Amino acid sequence: MTHQGSIELDGVVKEVLPNTLFRVEIEGERMVLCHLSGKMRIHFIKILPGDRVRIEMTPYDKEKGRIVYRSR
Repeated sequence: MTHQGSIELDGVVKEVLPNTLFRVEIEGERMVLCHLSGKMRIHFIKILPGDRVRIEMTPYDKEKGRIVYRSR
C-alpha cells in the first residue's frame, strides 16, 4: 500500500552507505539515494548489494526514495 501521491518503482541495490542509506539503480541508468522504511527497520530486514527492491518516491524529488519491500 503506497502513500497518497507517491510513485512505486523497482530497482537493484548497488551500494550500501552508513545510517541505513542505499544507492539504488532504477530504469537501468538512474541512481537514487534511498533509506529504509520504518517497518523494515522494526523487523530487522537486511539489505545487501544486488538485492531487488521496491522503492517509493514523491513526484517532487526524483533523487531520493524510501525502500518499502525486498524481493526474494
